[in-house]
Amino acid sequence: MTFPKHIFLLWLALLPAFVLAQQRPAARPATAATPPKGSRIELLPGTQRLVGGTFNGVEIRKLIGNVSFRQGTTLLYCDSAYQYLERNALEAFSNVRIIQNDTITITGNRGTYDGDTRKARITGNVTMRDPRMTLTTQALDYDLNRNLAYYSTGGHLVDPENTLDSRFGYYNTASKVFSFKRDVKLVTKDNVIDTDTLQYNTISKIATFLGPTRIKGQQGTLYAENGTYNTITRVSNFQKNAKIETPNYLLGGDRLVYDEARQYGVATGHVSMTSKKDNLVIRGDVGRYWRTRGRTKVYGAPVMRNISGKDTLYLAADTLISQEGRPPLNAAGVLYAYPKAKIFRPDLQGRADSLTYDRQDSIIYLNKNPILWNEKNQLTADSMQIRQRNGKLDQMRLYANSFIIGQDTLLNYNQVKGRNMVAYFQANSIKKVDVLGNAESLYYALEGDTAVSGMNKAVSSTMALRFGEGKLQTISFLTNPDASFIPPHELKPEDEKLKDFRWRPTERPTRRMVLGKHFAVPVKAKAKPKAKTPAKASAKPKTTKAPVTPAAPARPVPARK
Repeated sequence: MTFPKHIFLLWLALLPAFVLAQQRPAARPATAATPPKGSRIELLPGTQRLVGGTFNGVEIRKLIGNVSFRQGTTLLYCDSAYQYLERNALEAFSNVRIIQNDTITITGNRGTYDGDTRKARITGNVTMRDPRMTLTTQALDYDLNRNLAYYSTGGHLVDPENTLDSRFGYYNTASKVFSFKRDVKLVTKDNVIDTDTLQYNTISKIATFLGPTRIKGQQGTLYAENGTYNTITRVSNFQKNAKIETPNYLLGGDRLVYDEARQYGVATGHVSMTSKKDNLVIRGDVGRYWRTRGRTKVYGAPVMRNISGKDTLYLAADTLISQEGRPPLNAAGVLYAYPKAKIFRPDLQGRADSLTYDRQDSIIYLNKNPILWNEKNQLTADSMQIRQRNGKLDQMRLYANSFIIGQDTLLNYNQVKGRNMVAYFQANSIKKVDVLGNAESLYYALEGDTAVSGMNKAVSSTMALRFGEGKLQTISFLTNPDASFIPPHELKPEDEKLKDFRWRPTERPTRRMVLGKHFAVPVKAKAKPKAKTPAKASAKPKTTKAPVTPAAPARPVPARK
């Protein structure tokens, strides 16, 4: 067949343009970029039997006996497998084993592996091992690109020091950090830890809690809603509602650091220590706890509250120390308060430089410049004791330079002083006072609580004063008495006060002063006033009278000579 000459020459002229067009790539449609494919999964020698073919339109290799594959640093072994050549994937059956970088080994009954995404799924009696731990579960997904293993059917982790169980779990094989969720239980040599969400570093052995957590041990229970626990050093660093609970005590705060080896803890922020035996609570800003000593020290405006029936005793100082009881001498324990100790209860207020509260015998010892107030009575001495019975005042014992001052209805100062005194109470009111040594008394006689009829002044070695309805009824002079009655017109200013008289009402602690911020009563929101409805006009106008203020009765003044 021959071409005309002019057609052949035209073809030679167009040939370079045609060749250039063939070399240029055709324009691709604007579609999403396809993900990069992984390297091909390589079948290693040693497979006993190989059957190839196309099944349901898919090209498959059936491999039987001593099957092994490799992709980079990842090896896979099994008894038999299906290899999907077009998808760069495989299914493995029986005695499946994956080894990565000679450090991580996963075994199971069955598995799938995608060579492009480098994701594996192993099911049936799955075990994952690295040099630091062993994980067992029923199904495990492993992303080799992200170094992340995941299970959702419950898992059990074992390392040389601890065991851990959870319903869900993630393991980063690069950072060696586990993340667990739902029904998490970590068992260490000394404790059992229950939580909902936990991270565990298999290198540092530090557990991080992200939800309500309890650590139970022989010494007690730790609770918090956030924090860390070092399973090697056994140091807890808890935050948010952190607490230490023992059979007798509960110590908590916003943050709690507890060293189990030293059995020492520090709580900060809204600290609270509760004694379960005697309904006693101490609150403050900082608390320190020595478990072996049975001692708790609270400071930062600390306050103690002790409820007994309907009576509540509050006690405050710069520092409060609670010492646990040591049977048989003192099973209840002792509380120390210093300096600037203050007491408040409805029927008793007081202060001292320091005090000791023996909870076994319900005795409060006040030391160095103590002063107490009961109703309208002020009591001072070098040291004092407050004795309680069934939560109520029973006795007050005053030692050295004892002095009692009380105001009557006309605001006169009745006074008793002596070396030592014992004041007896009934229904939280003074019923009797025994003055022991160098006794002196000064009492005003009144006429119907409206006028002074005179003053009783006495000196004796010992005295006994009896009260009724808050008033002095009788004075008994027991040894070497010297008594006199001074009528009103003979009273002189120097007769009105015994030596060392000091009336100190401004020092009397108030409820707000003692309770402070830790037991402050929350302020109730005021109710919004209701909108007033306009009154209906009446037929007859009402007249109103201006209120009349009655004149105050004149206070009787005793006549003076």
